[in-house]
Amino acid sequence: MLWNIEMTAGKYYNEVCKYYQPKLSMFLRKGIIAATGLFLCMFLVVHLSANAILLLPEEMAREMYNAYSTTLRESPLIKIVAYALYASIIFHIIYAAIVTFKNRKAKPNKYVVNHNQENSTWTSQNMGLIGIFILLFIVIHLANFWAKVKLGLGESVGIDVAGNVDVYEVTYSLFQNIYYVLFYTILMVPLGLHLNHGLKSAFKTLGFYHRKGLRVLTNVSLVYAAIISIGFGIIPVIVYFK
Repeated sequence: MLWNIEMTAGKYYNEVCKYYQPKLSMFLRKGIIAATGLFLCMFLVVHLSANAILLLPEEMAREMYNAYSTTLRESPLIKIVAYALYASIIFHIIYAAIVTFKNRKAKPNKYVVNHNQENSTWTSQNMGLIGIFILLFIVIHLANFWAKVKLGLGESVGIDVAGNVDVYEVTYSLFQNIYYVLFYTILMVPLGLHLNHGLKSAFKTLGFYHRKGLRVLTNVSLVYAAIISIGFGIIPVIVYFK
């Protein structure tokens, strides 16, 4: 009899694990996407603030921008934050790809009558596609800035009168290339769409479901996405015509 009880309990335990483990794994994956996404949202605010320096008169902008860049490279605390940023980008991309793949795999067939449009937006249904465009932007952006300044790849970067690496000159030169300006500005459109949907989804994933709060969050997400995408997109254009 004891043997039967143990067998029944073991079978029940296996069934419970089989049912809940995939749900728990998916929740953890989405939790990682949400947490890393919110961290990246905070980073974008800081990054946009730094880019706004480029709008100042050239002499002032060069001095401030290069001093800021030097602080980022040499501060031990900022280095720790930078490593956390790199890790967040990597985990965000990997787990977003996993979740997207599993969702597609779980729904391989498209029904004749499909009510997805009634329950979700185009952005929410195409976050994977939008993410590919953003990943393309990140790769090219890093190749033109981070790899050149941090790794010393490509043409050598000069030094300004204060003895700082002249990152301003690197940035200004790129923003004098009309093709790069167009690429940079156009790719802010998918970034804005991604941020608008991703910010409110991140809070929902982490358990924020207050009815009035969600309405406020929807508006905040829209305003945040607009400021970030328009801000990043307009700066290269202004610098180009500066």
